[in-house]
Amino acid sequence: MSSIQMTSAPSREDFAALLDESFGASDALEGSVVKGTVVAIEKDVAVIDVGLKTEGRVALKEFTGPGRDQILKVGDTVEVYLERIENAMGEAVLSRDKARREEAWTRLEQMSNANERVEGVIFGRVKGGFTVDLGGAVAFLPGSQVDVRPIRDVGPLMHVSQPFQILKMDRRRGNIVVSRRAIMEETRAEQRSELVQNLAEGQVVDGVVKNITDYGAFVDLGGIDGLLHVTDIAWKRVNHPSDVLTVGQSVKVQIVRINPDTQRISLGMKQLDKDPWDVVAEKFTVGSKVKGKVTNITDYGAFVELEDGIEGLVHVSEMSWTKKNVHPGKILSTSEPVEVQVLEIDSSKRRISLGLKQVQQNPWVSFAGKYPKGTVVEGEVKNMTEFGLFVGLDGDVDGMVHLSDLDWKRPGEEAIKDYKKGDMVKAVVLDVDQEKERISLGIKQLSESGGAGAAPRASGDGAPRKGSKVTCEVLKVEDGGLEVRISGTDITAYAKRGDLARDRDGQRSDRFAVGEKFDALVTAMDAKARKVNVSIKALEIADEREAVAQYGSSDSGASLGDIFQAALKKKEEGK
Repeated sequence: MSSIQMTSAPSREDFAALLDESFGASDALEGSVVKGTVVAIEKDVAVIDVGLKTEGRVALKEFTGPGRDQILKVGDTVEVYLERIENAMGEAVLSRDKARREEAWTRLEQMSNANERVEGVIFGRVKGGFTVDLGGAVAFLPGSQVDVRPIRDVGPLMHVSQPFQILKMDRRRGNIVVSRRAIMEETRAEQRSELVQNLAEGQVVDGVVKNITDYGAFVDLGGIDGLLHVTDIAWKRVNHPSDVLTVGQSVKVQIVRINPDTQRISLGMKQLDKDPWDVVAEKFTVGSKVKGKVTNITDYGAFVELEDGIEGLVHVSEMSWTKKNVHPGKILSTSEPVEVQVLEIDSSKRRISLGLKQVQQNPWVSFAGKYPKGTVVEGEVKNMTEFGLFVGLDGDVDGMVHLSDLDWKRPGEEAIKDYKKGDMVKAVVLDVDQEKERISLGIKQLSESGGAGAAPRASGDGAPRKGSKVTCEVLKVEDGGLEVRISGTDITAYAKRGDLARDRDGQRSDRFAVGEKFDALVTAMDAKARKVNVSIKALEIADEREAVAQYGSSDSGASLGDIFQAALKKKEEGK
């Protein structure tokens, strides 16, 4: 009798273990992407079998979206995200959107690490920018990153698949920032580099004015822009590029310079015309009189256009014979036609110096011819200074009456008090210096025959007069001054301490000795008591005035040292 072997049924413990293993494997699938099969389509949902004991339902709209339209049919295999194996209804909880998002994040992270472009679709507008679908992951596109230049209408870019560059990713927060501008700049840079390689300095090309600024115009050379600076538009002065060019205008330009590092292109239009400065020396000669038009006025002068591309400067000092320290705008105005004289030409520096006053009659020459030395003239006191009076004369010129030429007997500081601005006075023409544009006048010279302020005459009794120069001998030295006797007389005089010198250091009486002689000026006298006051200081001041009057003036530019040297030289030549 054969024996029969029978397998025993699994125990309760074994069955429980197998069941736990089965459920454990299923639990492990939760939170991951799994493949499933479409087993039915009911209205707006798809029933999908993912190989579990239950099926799940996914809304059909999750299979469509920006830039994608998937038509499902029974039997299609799809990938879905398994959120939960079984819900309250006993169905698996599935999501196509989350499956696509997980796939997209994994793919986008790899592409971002490799610095690769990604494809996406702009599908919505949010504050500060737009939303972009990157194949399941939603990214933010800032408004500044849409294009190289701001664009008003983004409509044509919406719902169109196009490349983007990932700027930032944060999976934990679910943030992605992309840029379309980076793609545009990279493309433009590639195109620009290719175009620049086909250009060369000196080449003449056609272009279209794309934009105009204060400093020039940008010209499109067929995919690449070049700058036409305002100074390179024309040889003549161009105040603003819009005066010559308009947006959309076709122009012919020359490539002046190409920067290989920045790939910036500088253009020029004037370079296509002949430089007028090449023949300026042939057209204009120094000393010639020419006509032009004022183009610009500055603090230091006015620019005059002699012809297209040729401008000269009339310096403020060359504008008027008589109007000094006046702004050029008060003499000339912009666009005013003028006649000027060419003073200097420097073709290498492209400069022409012009003179306006040179085409007018020199009033100093006219005055000298009309009023020779010794002529009596009359005019209004225009100004009073520490040196004397300025008198307005015929021809809109001024003459100066020095303090020393106001009165024979009184010091100039005292005599000038008799006058005020606006007074009409008569004076004698003493000298006319046409080169230095100076006229010297004298009022005291009108009364040389005597009377009040008349020139001093020799005294019959030999007594000194106020203002006369005398030689003194020291009789006594005191702290307050010196007692002296005027040489050639028996008259005793006194020199106060403050009158011993102009400088304070020299006003010491102990530097003089009894018997020592010195020259001084009589400053006060009492005829009855035959006592006078003398002053070395007053004599020094008088000598200075005389030197200034004869060899220079306050506005000659010469120093007092120069004037005194000239005076000494003159005296030595007269010996």
